[in-house]
Amino acid sequence: MPEGHSIHRLAAAFDELFAGRQLAVCSPQGRFADGAALLDGRRYDGSEAWGKHLFQHFDDLVLHTHLGLYGSWTFDGDETFAAPRSIGAPRRRIGEAETLATEIAQAGTWHVPEPRGQVRVRLAATNGIADLTGPNQCRVVAVDEIDTVTRRLGPDPLRADADGEAFIARARQLRRPIGELIMDQSVVAGPGNIYRAEALFLAGIDPHRPGERVSVARLSHLWELLVTHMKNGVATGKIVTTPHDFEERYFVYQRDGLPCLRCGGRIVLEPMAGRKLYRCPRCQR
Repeated sequence: MPEGHSIHRLAAAFDELFAGRQLAVCSPQGRFADGAALLDGRRYDGSEAWGKHLFQHFDDLVLHTHLGLYGSWTFDGDETFAAPRSIGAPRRRIGEAETLATEIAQAGTWHVPEPRGQVRVRLAATNGIADLTGPNQCRVVAVDEIDTVTRRLGPDPLRADADGEAFIARARQLRRPIGELIMDQSVVAGPGNIYRAEALFLAGIDPHRPGERVSVARLSHLWELLVTHMKNGVATGKIVTTPHDFEERYFVYQRDGLPCLRCGGRIVLEPMAGRKLYRCPRCQR
């Protein structure tokens, strides 16, 4: 599942490509035909992201999407359409550098491509298109329904209005392991498995420690780490948590069985709430 920085990058890409323009909206797959008809020909007024939810404004209506495990947006266009090629599934793309659509465009006049796969929604301008496939959620809602969704979510470290104190207070109320709480979108919205593993390592916190037993100071440090590294992800389009002079991109994620880059101990892989958890037993207490 894409981590929160990817959704914020999507919002920025859509705003740069489509803001203020009337778009043709269709559903090549047919499953979203009624919703597409509501949006077709409307002006695109901008996007906002909260965690892993994307809200795209079309006049007084909103296209609300959540990519889930298998969803992705794919872009294509002419030489003026500087968009990432794809954001979302397949999961091997997550954390990897993105390729601009214009970098793989064929020379000569651009032609609108035929939909590839089961395209739920196509947004089209004169110089490019964006195709949505495989989303977990895709619906048209009224503007006031955004609050209904976001009230169920924790603060998003990437938003200017994010309340880190709310994350700290919520985590301190719960007995569940902090490694579970970071993946709980009602506690903090946006981090996924990579940011979970890396932020807890950098903060030196054992993922199994109950939230109520993590000090305010350590939770504050954890929040700041999430803010810093997720902002780096937005800026670069990839997740890298190690210093620039390191060959490895991560300290613990997908490094099970390898020596810790700090202490030399072995990185452990174990399950937590159905997800893979990576940690260093020596460094994380």
